Amino acid sequence: MPNRSKPRHAAAVGQGLGALALNEVAQHFDPAKFLATVGLGRQMVTFQAKQVLFSQGDAADAIFYIQEGRVRLTVVSKSGKEATVALLGLGDFVGEGCITGANSVRITTAAAMTVCRLLKINRDEMLRVLHQEHEFSDLFTAFLLARNARIQDDLVDQLFNSSEKRLARVLLLLAQFGKPGKPEPVIPKISHQVLAEMIGTTRSRVTFFLNRFRKLGFIDYNGEMRVHNSLLNIILHD
Repeated sequence: MPNRSKPRHAAAVGQGLGALALNEVAQHFDPAKFLATVGLGRQMVTFQAKQVLFSQGDAADAIFYIQEGRVRLTVVSKSGKEATVALLGLGDFVGEGCITGANSVRITTAAAMTVCRLLKINRDEMLRVLHQEHEFSDLFTAFLLARNARIQDDLVDQLFNSSEKRLARVLLLLAQFGKPGKPEPVIPKISHQVLAEMIGTTRSRVTFFLNRFRKLGFIDYNGEMRVHNSLLNIILHD
């Protein structure tokens, strides 16, 4: 009888077609769509102002991606002193330390400053997409590098600039100056104490500088704060 079995190369051909199909799917992976939609291992969550996303010491089992709103990161020392370490906004990840290990814990507390809409991604799903989707890995790596550069800038700012310049820089960062897209001149309501913690000075000094900025026309401050481009003069002036 004639041999009706498939040619030996048929399996290889099938595998090749399968590999091509997989490559085609991979090429069509859209990181922006992934971060904007719910799916396996990820859900959209909403937090009200002052609501806590996670607390220092909690199990780090998920990462958040900010769709809208602002998030404040704080840390508390053993003596009970609290410090603000970062203010995050649209397009930022929160809680990226969850990917460092299966039993990692939060080293900061994250709380909403405004009403926040976030995509919550489980640790396992985050690791999967990082390993399998190169475009997403590139996006996340770019975020980590930018965050690292921001931390270095904060350190240089703290070491070499006056508290007045540090405050001006924080306000400009809150208004999204220097980021892609249009700035958001009206910044979220934030206390003088939080600003003082961020720049390493006292609340009274922050109040003094804000009043000075307002008199010079760099900001409008009447219930809400509006930041103008001219505030850059404080940073650029030696």
